[in-house]
Amino acid sequence: MKKYNDTTYAILGILTTDCKSGYEVKQLIDRSLHHFWKISYGQIYPALKLIVEEGLAEVSPASSSGRSDKREYHLTEKGLETLRQWLAKPLDHLPSERNEVLLKLFFGQYVSIEKKLVLLQDYERQLRIRYETYVSIEQNIQELYPDEADAKYWLFTLDYGKRVAQAGIDWCVETSHLMKKEG
Repeated sequence: MKKYNDTTYAILGILTTDCKSGYEVKQLIDRSLHHFWKISYGQIYPALKLIVEEGLAEVSPASSSGRSDKREYHLTEKGLETLRQWLAKPLDHLPSERNEVLLKLFFGQYVSIEKKLVLLQDYERQLRIRYETYVSIEQNIQELYPDEADAKYWLFTLDYGKRVAQAGIDWCVETSHLMKKEG
């Protein structure tokens, strides 16, 4: 099996949904995937071009658009099989997180305890907002897609996000408590 980059596989997966144009792919990324997988607008069209060149999808003029330049992408059997093979493969590596708060805290001895506490409080506030966003998305999925086969998998990823956000909130509270106690 030829190896593609993760953006290519992500877009193959997106093409299994109702998203058929580059614009719709970007909209789905902005609504859902960006919470755990970043793909820039500049990556989408080159990936779609590659997918077509490799025979993983076919492109045609949009059937429902009045615009003659709007194109729709449809997975081929080869594209679906490529996606299935990638999904079945074990992970290449454990994902790592780039976290500015942890980086700043690692060098925390060079700022006052007050500044470190403000940093943690701000991070906790942002995590709480993210958590509430996930709860809202979860409710929307349950209400709008009760019979959608993919919905349970979308909810699995949301549950992961909620748990990570809650763990971060708990860590902020505990770390702030320890800093206050020692400082």
